[in-house]
Amino acid sequence: MSLQGSASGNGTVAAASTASLRLRLNPNKEHKPDGYEDMQLDFSPNIFSSLERYLPPSMLNVTRDEKAKFMREILLKYLPLGERNRAQKHREYRERIIANYQPLHLELYSVDPATFFVPTFLRAINDNTEQSYRSIVSEPFPGIFIFDIFQTHFCELLLSEIENFEKWVTETKFRIMHPNTMNKFGAVLDDFGLETMLDKLMEGFIRPLSRVFFAEVGGSTLDSHHGFVVEYGKDRDVDLGFHVDDSEVTLNVCLGKQFSGGELFFRGVRCEKHVNTGSHSEVVVHF
Repeated sequence: MSLQGSASGNGTVAAASTASLRLRLNPNKEHKPDGYEDMQLDFSPNIFSSLERYLPPSMLNVTRDEKAKFMREILLKYLPLGERNRAQKHREYRERIIANYQPLHLELYSVDPATFFVPTFLRAINDNTEQSYRSIVSEPFPGIFIFDIFQTHFCELLLSEIENFEKWVTETKFRIMHPNTMNKFGAVLDDFGLETMLDKLMEGFIRPLSRVFFAEVGGSTLDSHHGFVVEYGKDRDVDLGFHVDDSEVTLNVCLGKQFSGGELFFRGVRCEKHVNTGSHSEVVVHF
């Protein structure tokens, strides 16, 4: 959905110049912000909901579209010109996909905990205690946690949706962006409509765990994500070299059917000065 200011209202957004865009210094804690999950935005919907509490009083009662446009202009001010152009092009790219791609499994596009998650994980989330989370995980190496999360049926539906999207890409000859610079096969889930689902997954089901296990790196304040799948196999990518994820927390999920191989290696924690240095054998873990 394109973000356009409403023709009705007080015209604040239309009249405001970039230089006049200002936020409050302190948040309005009594204000209940809108949800932005159903809107196509340049930034995570969670950022807009958090930022809304800092809007000036005159902006709190305007339409949601007007508030989103006002906040978007503020956020874009702090991006270099090249990044602003890239964000705009990416938004237009997503809009083209979503306007033309017909989803196969609509139930995937919202979170249904009862059909998404295994019972043990769901009980831990509902209990919402450190003890409940520690009861479902194992920690084979400091900072690496293993746990069951998704039901098999959910994984099957997600794979089916991805295959349907790839079929559409082939038939329409639509040129898609790859998940990263290292993979030539796969898809970015956010780009074909699953962004809202992933936002809810992160906010309601991953952030509670990361708050407990990754508090020192900001696990309690996760507000954005990059959700994607990659494909390995014959005539696909065959491996992925050593790299450091640009994220505070990474969730790896195996969605494969029947296969051999697929080992996952961890080579220890890196600081900014030693991102590409070698690793000692005692810090290498593989699964």
